[in-house]
Amino acid sequence: MAQPTSSPIRATTQDFLGIEDIADDILILQDGSAALLVETTAVNFGLLSEDEQDALIYAYASLLNSLSFPLQIVILSKRMDISSYIELITQVEETQVDVILKERLRRYKEFILSIVKENRVLEKRFYIVISFSSLELGVKGAFGKKKKLPFSKDYILSRAKTSLLPKRDHLLRQLNRFGLRGRQLTTQELVEIFYNLYNPTMTGEKLGEISGYGKPLVEGLGRIT
Repeated sequence: MAQPTSSPIRATTQDFLGIEDIADDILILQDGSAALLVETTAVNFGLLSEDEQDALIYAYASLLNSLSFPLQIVILSKRMDISSYIELITQVEETQVDVILKERLRRYKEFILSIVKENRVLEKRFYIVISFSSLELGVKGAFGKKKKLPFSKDYILSRAKTSLLPKRDHLLRQLNRFGLRGRQLTTQELVEIFYNLYNPTMTGEKLGEISGYGKPLVEGLGRIT
């Protein structure tokens, strides 16, 4: 049986994230690569007519054929907290003087509660990740255990922007062709996404403005246990 070690465990969340920093709306990873995230809307395909479905399929095929770089599609599902919505319905019901409307509000509230009881109400958010490989910097092979950036952070960020921003613009134009709206996530939103992934709550946490942080952004996340 292995004996417990007397050395303190110093590993942090940051060691597992692989993120060196988040700056200028771009993720900088510890191996020198980088990425940006585009949040996009969705289409309820099943509610479209057959002609609309065909048009959407052709537009999506056109998007795929136009790409000269890899993409990663990420879908985050989170259980929604509708307690505030139920409370609002209750308040309207209590102040309603029309008997018929009051009864309809009561039935509607019971209907919503029955849905929540039988099924989880999920909020889905859709993201597209565009990446910048450290190979584009001329980096070859693996680094040592210390995980030190191969170049300065400013240099990596400059090279990453040159590569990522034209790809982002191309993707946004293609998404707009079939009725989807996309936008690049800001530094603030990126920090909040990773914070909430590792600190899940029902509603998610809104963090203070990251401009007021005195230390590297991910170092703050690294102390989360």
